[in-house]
Amino acid sequence: MKKPLIGISGSIIEDKGGMFPGYKRSYVNDDYVQSILRAGGIPIILPIIEDKETIQNCIEKLDGIILSGGHDVNPLLYNEEPDVKLTQIFPERDEFDFELIKLAKEKKISILGICRGMQILNTYHGGSNYQDNSYCESSYVKHWQGHTPSLASHTVNVSEESRFYDIFGSNILVNSFHHQSVKKVGTGLIATVKAKDGIVELIESDSDLFMVGFQWHPEMMSSSNNKMQNVFVKFIESCK
Repeated sequence: MKKPLIGISGSIIEDKGGMFPGYKRSYVNDDYVQSILRAGGIPIILPIIEDKETIQNCIEKLDGIILSGGHDVNPLLYNEEPDVKLTQIFPERDEFDFELIKLAKEKKISILGICRGMQILNTYHGGSNYQDNSYCESSYVKHWQGHTPSLASHTVNVSEESRFYDIFGSNILVNSFHHQSVKKVGTGLIATVKAKDGIVELIESDSDLFMVGFQWHPEMMSSSNNKMQNVFVKFIESCK
């Protein structure tokens, strides 16, 4: 059977020192690549591209996409002015990810968003985000653990309507590296997993389309946690 091709949205990192200060590199974290390989897919890194025809040519060859983590989503996209607690934004990447989502939905291929990828997916569908978790009145859980990427640090509750309930059960421990989170859930999406303080940890399409967003980082846990690796197995199965 042909292995599905999975596009992983990339970002740009700028060298701060060394031989080439200011030199820009297109990249994704290797955890995404390895998680897809273990699940039986073929990972393809998608660099940020401005030309929409080129993006479309990429999507035509893919069976699924992953929207990876990174910068804050520009709050102007959900009609809010930038707050003092907003960190670095990358409008060109927002535009690129919007185009990826649009074309993937038109082709009806699977979409998996992680961290920022969940927030941009929510924003695309008319939702909004807390520019900082401190603005969610109920929030008290530490959502930026600040150590050991693969270590699970807090509990989330899983709804029975989640397509991942068969993997996670009613609750599971997750890692946490985000200062922003979903505020208003976008049209056509439902929140199926939440932290103990009410912060949304997973959104899913309310249709049969595999379109999900994780606020935590299953790719950072997948090499040592079967349940997190099975997230990618389920994703790859949906892409076949």
